[in-house]
Amino acid sequence: MRRIVERLERAGHEAWCVGGAVRDALLGYGHLDWDIATSAKPAQIQRIFKRTVPVGLRYGTVGVFDSGRVLHEVTTFRRDVKTDGRHAEVEFGVSLDDDLARRDFTINAIAYSPTSEELRDPFGGRTDLNRKVVRAVGDPAARMREDRLRALRGLRFAARFGFKLEAATWRAIVESAPHLDRLSAERVKQEIEKTLDQVARPSVAFTKWRECGAFATVLPLLAAAPVTRFDITDALPAPTLRTRPARSLLRVASLFLGESVADVRDAMRALRFSNADVDAVTRLLDGWNALGAQMSDALQSPGGATDATVRRWVATLGRTQWTLAMRLASAVWGASRAREEAVPSERAIHVVYRRGVRIAFHDPVELADLAVDGDDLRAAGVPPGPSIGRTLARLLEAVVEDPTKNRREVLLELAASKGS
Repeated sequence: MRRIVERLERAGHEAWCVGGAVRDALLGYGHLDWDIATSAKPAQIQRIFKRTVPVGLRYGTVGVFDSGRVLHEVTTFRRDVKTDGRHAEVEFGVSLDDDLARRDFTINAIAYSPTSEELRDPFGGRTDLNRKVVRAVGDPAARMREDRLRALRGLRFAARFGFKLEAATWRAIVESAPHLDRLSAERVKQEIEKTLDQVARPSVAFTKWRECGAFATVLPLLAAAPVTRFDITDALPAPTLRTRPARSLLRVASLFLGESVADVRDAMRALRFSNADVDAVTRLLDGWNALGAQMSDALQSPGGATDATVRRWVATLGRTQWTLAMRLASAVWGASRAREEAVPSERAIHVVYRRGVRIAFHDPVELADLAVDGDDLRAAGVPPGPSIGRTLARLLEAVVEDPTKNRREVLLELAASKGS
């Protein structure tokens, strides 16, 4: 990053580190995603550096690789000439202070020069970092009109850093909420995912979404969701680079617990979630709707759950879903436990989780695990068609109840004795 700045300066241009990296560095967080603002125009940037990517030339942004093959966005100083709340027309040839003035919040409007070690902070961003305040640059209402996503970003920043929203900025967010329908579904989805990924306690952010009216505009299904719903999300561990897909989907699923699965499917599709993500989340919700109350009762009973019962749970959820389903259940019960409600103990949950893992990988719980298949049944005289499927389902129930029956001769005898 420093070498990129130095090369721009040697070519006679100003160059400053800007944005979230500067903010996070001042807060003491590590950050490798350094963005650079410069007086150089996009064509000049491309001439100075050999390895570039045209990230967004219309908006003055060129991707430049550093010596470690890390891509940094290098953007020409600019100011907004015209905006519709989603996209802006920009003008180049302005100063650094003009560029910082178009940014959303003061904590993101700080520039740093790695060569002179100077901080440029025309709007008091460092003071707001020390005060733990999220405050819009200049006129809050104007900032929200320029880009409606800023309302949601402000809520995320406040929740992520444990900051308060400055009063005028909060009022502007509330006033902006009815206009959030100007945002594309993709941008709303990305903001939800960023909140789920970056914020340790997403309930803080999503409670504010509910209070300001954002959910009513962009995700009506959650507009009347009880705030206790969001506590479940807090009880789920935040995603890491290694665990992101699974943990992110768990947090998404937790937002929709209690809603109709059909409504959830429609809402996720409207937000442009992939079909795979929609299917994964709705499967988890289907499983919880089918088994949540039953599992809670069984794990709180003196005798607990029998192996046959746990096998039925694994068979219903699917062996590949057992781990995710139990993590979701643990979060639901953990949030309820914090409210002093009667739920399974942590030990009971851990024990049944381990039993379920062992069962999922050793016992027959799916049709493919059966010692016979459709061809075997047809050869044994079961009529082709729906009868085959019904018989296989009945045989699976038998072996889930008693795995020792999963032998070819026993299953064929059961198929013949009870008919189809």
